[in-house]
Amino acid sequence: MRPPDVKYTRSGDVAIAYQVVGDGSPDVVFLRGFAGDLLSSWDQPLLVRHIEGLAGNRRLLMLDRRGTGLSDRLREVPSIESSMDDIRAVMDAERSDRAVIWTGAMGSGVAALFAATYPERVAGLMLFDPRARGLASPDYPWAMTADRLRQRLAMIRARWGERDFMEELAREYAPEMADDDDFVDWLVWHLRRSLSPGAALTLARFEMELDIRDVLPAVRVPTLLLAHPGRTEQARYFADRIRGSQLVGLPPLRGLFTWADDSCHSATMEATSAFIAGLTTAAEPERVLSTVLFTDIVGSTELAARVGDARWREILELHHRVVRRTLVRSAGREVDTAGDGFFASFDGPARAVQAALTIVRELAELDIVVRAGLHTGEFEIADGKLAGIGVNIGARIAATASAGEVLVSSTVKDLVTGSHIRFEERGAHQLKGVPSDWTLYAAKASDPQAPSDAGRISQRIRDSR
Repeated sequence: MRPPDVKYTRSGDVAIAYQVVGDGSPDVVFLRGFAGDLLSSWDQPLLVRHIEGLAGNRRLLMLDRRGTGLSDRLREVPSIESSMDDIRAVMDAERSDRAVIWTGAMGSGVAALFAATYPERVAGLMLFDPRARGLASPDYPWAMTADRLRQRLAMIRARWGERDFMEELAREYAPEMADDDDFVDWLVWHLRRSLSPGAALTLARFEMELDIRDVLPAVRVPTLLLAHPGRTEQARYFADRIRGSQLVGLPPLRGLFTWADDSCHSATMEATSAFIAGLTTAAEPERVLSTVLFTDIVGSTELAARVGDARWREILELHHRVVRRTLVRSAGREVDTAGDGFFASFDGPARAVQAALTIVRELAELDIVVRAGLHTGEFEIADGKLAGIGVNIGARIAATASAGEVLVSSTVKDLVTGSHIRFEERGAHQLKGVPSDWTLYAAKASDPQAPSDAGRISQRIRDSR
């Protein structure tokens, strides 16, 4: 097969490289793992065989993740929502309304979150040796330990790109091809083209910090889980939490690359074709994963009584202006407004937390003290609006926050990888009307921004009083 032309689309300020292979329906998005390079992929016959198998009589959208291959390099760890944005940008560029997403372990977290957040865009989810968490924990012992992570990051920092190290990785990733010098040479070249030393370190941190365990029950699209012997426990973890998912066992694999092993490749393509053939037209989703934000002015009743009706209307007008401007800039949606309170929703938790921090900061510069609460969860869609217990949880978290505080649930905290947000634990809280105790965290900006628009006009506002 002749390699298709490389195309580019914009995802925010980042250029994402992609290729379109084949034609037909449904569309399949091939989300690469840790490393990927569109051009050098076509120099390896075994990988070309894999690409052709995924395409079949379908249209395959294959992209280089931001920071890899031909896509723009990264200066900082990406957020999980920016990774979701990249998938959506490629789909939009090719006018793909719905697609099956196929990915391996290192893409499974992003793919699962995308499916839960945008179920209307996902016809099916295919996850190979999926991973829900990057670091091991008592209730998730299969991931990498913190000590092993430190060793890995130190090794990448010191040796990525060096010939000896890359050959070691090549033989680790594809031991069945270790004696094939041409294959090893290609894989070394492919890894070098895929990732610069800095990008390798950045993406390794991203993968290890990811934790989507709380998201899995919100995935409600057809899901196929593919797992090799010895790696089935992580796949079973997904299967136990994603309703109606299928778990298919694959032949043993010593390395990482299914496509490099004939029997594994054949079994994978057979399972892929059967799964896609069985997909049916999905109904409009009734539930969706989202992040809700609640804000209100602290001591609003007392403040209104103190300043009088006319000044209170001015304060509300300023408050509403700042909040709405921030929601627009952060891709948030205003759901409801009542008096001095706002209820908004976001597709990504990091954007939601950053918006809340901006609102609190900018209003403080105007001498308006607010508090905010956020929760990420599965919500019902009723009359085009979010509803359900998740809304109540978000509102209760906001009510628990202190003056000038942005308080979040543990689910929000776990999903903000790469966002430059730090958290301080606020302990367990009983939320009124919500079962069990909830551990809450106060969000803090790690890198405070320059004076805001509100700050620049605050003096004029004070002068007008």
